[in-house]
Parts: sequence; C-alpha cells; structure tokens
Amino acid sequence: MKVVLQRVKQATVDVEQNVVGEIGQGVCLLVGIEKGDTQQEANYLANKIIELRIFPDEEEKMNLSLLDIQGDVLAVSQFTLAGSVKKGRRPSFDNAEEPERAETLFCYFMDLIKQRGVKVETGIFGALMEIRLVNDGPVTFILEKKQ
Repeated sequence: MKVVLQRVKQATVDVEQNVVGEIGQGVCLLVGIEKGDTQQEANYLANKIIELRIFPDEEEKMNLSLLDIQGDVLAVSQFTLAGSVKKGRRPSFDNAEEPERAETLFCYFMDLIKQRGVKVETGIFGALMEIRLVNDGPVTFILEKKQ
C-alpha cells in the first residue's frame, strides 16, 4: 500500500465538473492499493497519517499532528501508484489490486481515519477526477507499508 501525502491549506476533488469532496487545512492523500495489501497495512498507515507530526507549532517546527490541528483529509484512490515503469515506455499495472478488492480496502482505510474523529472527504472510486489543492510548504511525503 502506498500513500502520497501532501500537507494542504485546502483541497477539492471534482468528478464531471462537480465538486464531490472538499476540505480546509489538512492533508490530501493519493492512495495506491497493491495486490496482497491487507487491513494490517491499512491500520498501520491510517495511524501513521493521523499521528504524523508535519504541521508547524508556534515556533514553526513540524511538531503537530492532524489531530492536534483538527485538520481534514481528502483521499483519492489512485491505482497508478501501483504501476511500474521499470521496463519499456508504457507503465505496467500488474501489481495493482483488482478494483472490487481495492475499493473495499480503501473504504476500510477511510473508516479507520474517520473513527479517530477526523473529517474525511473522498473522490468517487474509479472515476476520472480533477484534484485542486493549495500545497502548504510544500510538504509532501511518500508512505509505504508492505507485509
């Protein structure tokens, strides 16, 4: 399971020119689910994201978590994160999880974050989406958990 996390001042996701998810300060997550990913990886990454100290304190040091600032999450499933460009010129998506299983695990992952009291907005699984965000910093991390 791979997550690209961007600290944002605000973010929105549109499907067919309609806003389907919108947040203020928090994080935008691009979530890639790979074959073999389990709830164990989702549990680990959900806790890591919620507790990661990436927001500035009064001294401008990254010392505060999403919970500390009462920030929001905008999450979008992105199967291309499971892609490989090691061979040739066309990406291979052989390692991407099957859509039905990926959607189930993605929803489980979002529920874990919601259970901790964080506002979560998402796109529409499998849809073509447009994401607009104001990156704060910019601060971007790649989180990954393999069995």
